[in-house]
Amino acid sequence: MPVIAIIGSLDTKGTEFSFLKDQIELRGHKTVLIDVGIMGPDHLTPDVPASEVASAAGENLAELAAANDRGRAVAAMVKGICKIAAGLCHEKKCDAFISMGGSAGTSVGTAAMRALPLGVPKVMVSTVAGADVSDYVGVKDIVMIPSIVDVSGINRISRQVISQAAGCVCGMAETVVPEGEDRPLIAASMFGNTTDCVQAASKALEKAGFEVLVFHATGTGGKTMESLIDDGYISGVFDITTTEWADELVGGVLKGGPKRMEAAAKGGVPAVVAPGCLDMVNFWAPSTIPPKFEDRLFYEHNPNITLMRTTPEECTELGRIFAQKVNLSTGPVTVFLPLKGISVIAMEGQPFHWPDADEALFSAIKENLRPDIPVREMDVDINHPSFVEAAWKELLNLIN
Repeated sequence: MPVIAIIGSLDTKGTEFSFLKDQIELRGHKTVLIDVGIMGPDHLTPDVPASEVASAAGENLAELAAANDRGRAVAAMVKGICKIAAGLCHEKKCDAFISMGGSAGTSVGTAAMRALPLGVPKVMVSTVAGADVSDYVGVKDIVMIPSIVDVSGINRISRQVISQAAGCVCGMAETVVPEGEDRPLIAASMFGNTTDCVQAASKALEKAGFEVLVFHATGTGGKTMESLIDDGYISGVFDITTTEWADELVGGVLKGGPKRMEAAAKGGVPAVVAPGCLDMVNFWAPSTIPPKFEDRLFYEHNPNITLMRTTPEECTELGRIFAQKVNLSTGPVTVFLPLKGISVIAMEGQPFHWPDADEALFSAIKENLRPDIPVREMDVDINHPSFVEAAWKELLNLIN
């Protein structure tokens, strides 16, 4: 029977965690109760006391309590619980993890969960689950459950939420994932404007014996792809949609972070890269666009996403950044430049067609790229069948 780790501040939420523990054990599961509170449990006896968590962070619990510094205490417990949770998982002493809390408790609980591998069940009952939780979840498979009311006492609302959360983590822990054919993995980046390219390439690569994982270039998608490459899952990268750098540079809402495009390069993973969709910066609905951009060229992708065309000046800097990231490559890499359009709407006759901006992008890439890195310039758009075929075949050549 799976063992469920429960992470909680037992000094302030002992009653709530006692109820959660009971609900899990009623389903026949064993539990490992880990205290991350500073003042000591009010009535529960944890399996892993807070002093052990603090010690794992190189701190003394009594000193933390005496210092009366909440920020220092939370930081210490985060550091300690990450080590303990990862150790319990690595030693196969716990099969799933669950926590509850407000903003501080969520910070501690999800930090521990982010230290765990993909596939290990992770459930967080949180007062902030209804807001943007990207910083809490990161690139891991954490299930966030809104607590609805504060995690404070057992009442008709919390009783239901906590019971169902217990059922959720138990069900996840009990689930046996069916075996499949584990073929080598290729990571591909895609946006709506490069869908035809990636879908056609994916079919070809799968016929060649690979499994293709497609990541939507929405910031989170790019970060997740980079994480899986870093973790050694990926045999090749079809990174033809590097649009997240436009948001990172200009200030859009779908940022992939400053390390986007680095994992494959530094890890020596074979890669084909292209400046797909660097013609666009993403914002939400038009009403959310900062006033400083009011004179820019926009395109309504859908009611919730508004695209802004990058300028020649921005494209020059994007080309420099693109080349800088590719220059980190320690393995085989080829750059592809679709000269007739880096997205559907950048082609001739489309709203983002701007030859000067495209030329600024291509020139900056070529001028700043390492001389030993091949560049394939093709007089077609990024979704053209000839571009697709050349790109996926080149990736196979690099892998082989």
